[in-house]
Amino acid sequence: MDTQTTPEMTGPEEAAWVRLIALAELLPGVLDAQLLRDAQITHFEYTVLMSLESSPDRTSRMTRLASRTNATLPRLSHVAKRLEQRGLIERFPCPEDRRATNARLTDEGLALLDDAAPGHVDTVRHYVLDALDPDDLDRLYDIAGVLLERLDPEGRMTATACHPAKAAPLAS
Repeated sequence: MDTQTTPEMTGPEEAAWVRLIALAELLPGVLDAQLLRDAQITHFEYTVLMSLESSPDRTSRMTRLASRTNATLPRLSHVAKRLEQRGLIERFPCPEDRRATNARLTDEGLALLDDAAPGHVDTVRHYVLDALDPDDLDRLYDIAGVLLERLDPEGRMTATACHPAKAAPLAS
């Protein structure tokens, strides 16, 4: 039997961890509140629509979309049903594989993204970007990259492979 114990966190480790968890808890609520108020969608729904917008022909297989948004297929299917009922996306059988389903961003979905983007960017700027100087942003990018490499080693999420020179503006 292995008697090795995991060392306790140091004071600085615990302080950093507690702050990271607080950010992970608070930021989604702030983003959801703004998007629900301004566009009647959640941040996750916004992420789904943005992922479709950046896909070729604004279309993606549901399995790929689930991977890119870090969602299970059941969760994504539930959200896609709501988005489809609102006319923001349409789902249809994949022409290459009839067992798979594709999702496509509709013109209405694109218009909603265009309307929602300025408020979303303002919120992101207010709560995150404007609070950091350029060196802080570089450190945040580097730290997030190190953590994403461990959490998403296959690089499924778009953010894992995001590079500043290639990154699209938030309002795209």
